[in-house]
Amino acid sequence: MPAKPANPGPSAAFPSLQGLLDSSAWFPALDAPVRERVHEEMREVDVASGAALCRRGDTPLHWYGTIAGLLKWCVTSADGRSVTLGGLSAGSWFGEGTLLRGVPRTADIVALRPSRVALMPLETFEWLRTTQRGFDDFLLRQINERMHWFLGNFSAHHLLDTDSQVARALAGLFHEWLHPGSDPHLQVSQEEIANLSGLSRQRCNAALRRLAAAGLLRIEYGGITVTDLEGLRRRIE
Repeated sequence: MPAKPANPGPSAAFPSLQGLLDSSAWFPALDAPVRERVHEEMREVDVASGAALCRRGDTPLHWYGTIAGLLKWCVTSADGRSVTLGGLSAGSWFGEGTLLRGVPRTADIVALRPSRVALMPLETFEWLRTTQRGFDDFLLRQINERMHWFLGNFSAHHLLDTDSQVARALAGLFHEWLHPGSDPHLQVSQEEIANLSGLSRQRCNAALRRLAAAGLLRIEYGGITVTDLEGLRRRIE
């Protein structure tokens, strides 16, 4: 099922586009006329759980920001096997690499739950990049942080045990640059965490119970509360 345009008007279920922009690292630094143009040229889409925001092979036309929900960045083979490269929670901006390279997308972005995403047109993205030094600096930092995290993920799947892989997936949702909107209580299901960890649901659930027994998190109805973020991070150092 493709992404569909968001319904007009305010929605109590989701924060606003303006809230996403105001809380970002790049938007408040722009001059007022630039901020006004950016806001006017952006739009929003709702993405149903299990639906794709974009698919491998698509022509890149937008830069994305997660207003609400949770998506995964993944690659699926012809025989149906899938590798999850990371999660995209509220506050995340993504898709700049493909826009800068100017090539078809090499991965899918799929919603793990009903999500709302902001879309910046390619033309607006290029205008900001070529006229706003602060925005260009943000992109450079963004790409560097994402590459660092991706290399860590690659190492984790080869070197870390199951508990540490789950700890890394959770800690990743609190990355201060890539996921600035996270709250200690994560409204994520154990199935969603398994997706982000690249593990089976059974192995992920067992790891979560062990992490809870270690005092690093609480498994609650409707989500998980991280009680010791630094402890989770130490598990993956």
